Amino acid sequence: MSFNKAFYLKKEDRDPQWILIDAEGKVLGRLATMIADTLRGKNKPVYTPHTDCGDYVVVINAHKIIMTGNKMEDKIYDRYTGWMGGYKVQTARELMAKHPTQILELAVKRMLPKNKLSRASFKKLKVYASNEHPHAAQIAASAKKV
Repeated sequence: MSFNKAFYLKKEDRDPQWILIDAEGKVLGRLATMIADTLRGKNKPVYTPHTDCGDYVVVINAHKIIMTGNKMEDKIYDRYTGWMGGYKVQTARELMAKHPTQILELAVKRMLPKNKLSRASFKKLKVYASNEHPHAAQIAASAKKV
């Protein structure tokens, strides 16, 4: 056996699974870290940095996610529209009331590297505020729940 050969996962050899995560009562940062690692495939022994070897992740109950400390009032989500006077600021509580899935999506997106591969792997994240989701058939075929 030669130890001088490196292992590289080929695109046709990858086997993505569907993972269902219930976010009820989980801390935002810890959950986002776990999801980002799963999307990239870093939780698998066949992880290859330049290949999309991650899994599909479906998150339900995103409106029941918690933040530690006083982050609901102190954490600021800002954006710029591109127009003069277009600097928009929202607290985490305001964003959670308006778009409950966007807090988790932003946390995961900002944890991924900024390149083409991460943009492709971010599309494999499906976040839903309630308990219902349209991916029951895919999850039943993979049968993985976290």
